[in-house]
Amino acid sequence: MITVKNAGTYKDYGNVLSVSNGTVEALVTTDLGPRVIFYGFIGGQNFMNDNRPYFGTKTDEAYEKHFGKGTFWENLGGHRIWISPESYPETYNPDNYSVDYEITQSGAVFKPRAEVANGVKKELEIVMSDSGTDMQVIMRVTNISNENKDFAIWGLSVSATGGTAIIPMNTNDTGLLSNRIISVWPYTDLSDDRIYYGKKYITLRQDTAKTSPIKLGFDLNCGKIHYVLGDEVFTKSYETLHPTAKYPDGGCSFETYDCGGFIELESLGELRAVKPKETSVLTENWSITKKPCEVDFRNDVSIENFCSKL
Repeated sequence: MITVKNAGTYKDYGNVLSVSNGTVEALVTTDLGPRVIFYGFIGGQNFMNDNRPYFGTKTDEAYEKHFGKGTFWENLGGHRIWISPESYPETYNPDNYSVDYEITQSGAVFKPRAEVANGVKKELEIVMSDSGTDMQVIMRVTNISNENKDFAIWGLSVSATGGTAIIPMNTNDTGLLSNRIISVWPYTDLSDDRIYYGKKYITLRQDTAKTSPIKLGFDLNCGKIHYVLGDEVFTKSYETLHPTAKYPDGGCSFETYDCGGFIELESLGELRAVKPKETSVLTENWSITKKPCEVDFRNDVSIENFCSKL
């Protein structure tokens, strides 16, 4: 049975709405964001980063010129909706305002104020299964301008520290042609030992002692990644349209960013022209499971065995 209720305040995020089926719980902020600021077993660890003071605020003259005097942006942590390709200041819409929401039979729909300066309106819906740990995170972005807008929906899960991401590589046989794209950002050191490169998998270890950032992108055909944290595994999956669809950042449908304070697990939808009043949609499927066995994150055979048991 699914229960949706106001859960009072959560840490320093203000009021949150709780969506639970008795096994797992999602907390979504309603005084700002929205952010899915908690996702985990009831009484268990949080897979989302909820360390608001770590992030601080961001603003400057260009930011205030675009969004208005006194505006600023906070990362906040948790899961949020953005649109790609990234640009400053447009991408960093200030979302520290109250959020309207509607309770549904299986969760809730969260409706932040329209981004008039950007010509879009976002909406986030949580749909929880009656039992188990499965939950859908549905992200919708509507073009409220009078012109076509080229963008892809970008779902960023700013996740808790201390885990390791497992990213499956494409294995399709393309003969003499390449079968995968890996995009690398300028500040990324590819020799960093947080990264393991295998034939079938790449893993990225979050290490609070290492503050230098890493960002990588992939044309992830399977649309599924795992984040192993302690004795639990968070899985995020979503539909991809490779190789026919166009994606941001050189063709990436998945990106990850790692630094000392958090790791991001980011899905990206198709990059296309969205007409006025048209809504683009990206759906992520979330689940949690206990670790089925031990795993060596720097060994493909061990990773393959681990993933086959999830």
